[in-house]
Amino acid sequence: MNTYIQPNLVTAALLTIDTQNDFSLSGAPAEIPGTSEVLPVMGRLLEQCRAHGIPVIHVIRIYERDGSNADLCRKAMIEAGAAIAAPGTWGADLADAIKPPHAEELRFEALLGGEIQAIGEREWVIYKSRWGAFYNTQLEDFLKERGIDTLIFTGCNFPNCPRTSMYEASERDFKAIMVEDAISGVYEKGKEEIRNIGISIYDSASLIKDMNQAFAQSQGLPASR
Repeated sequence: MNTYIQPNLVTAALLTIDTQNDFSLSGAPAEIPGTSEVLPVMGRLLEQCRAHGIPVIHVIRIYERDGSNADLCRKAMIEAGAAIAAPGTWGADLADAIKPPHAEELRFEALLGGEIQAIGEREWVIYKSRWGAFYNTQLEDFLKERGIDTLIFTGCNFPNCPRTSMYEASERDFKAIMVEDAISGVYEKGKEEIRNIGISIYDSASLIKDMNQAFAQSQGLPASR
């Protein structure tokens, strides 16, 4: 692999994108098909990241009830009374399957104000106001301050927010991994296009195997399986 784009799992962080109750669960108000099916895969991958001390950043949407911070394509719907990922609601919270043990409750007003909230050990939540995780957020500085050069992408609805966030990561010279069975809405043409900008595509089992090997090698230990 081209060394400029080869992921470095020892200096990686995992991002979950929009994996909130209103988008993720069957029958939810804004259910994204396929998201509930990837939650168990995300859960297994997160367990491995936590075991290795890999930082985790949960990127979420929050829609003010008056629609004032909504994207134009959703503004009319929110203004008309659709309560989707509204501050302080169960629907805006992270899906249980991806929360760390004893997770701190989300502080919605602080998140809306730009705070990056710690909810567990080496685990944070950040609010984004548009499709991309880097748009008008402190994410880039946050990552670079911690020496993170590789991003692992998981979450909700590949065509919109995960895909946009991957392009933004590439624009900022982060190495990136798309975990295809840990993202809803994946399709073949999109995968081809993502590969063309240097994003590595893994399935979760292969990534966990490589992750275990990378950390074993970094510590001079035999690789676990």
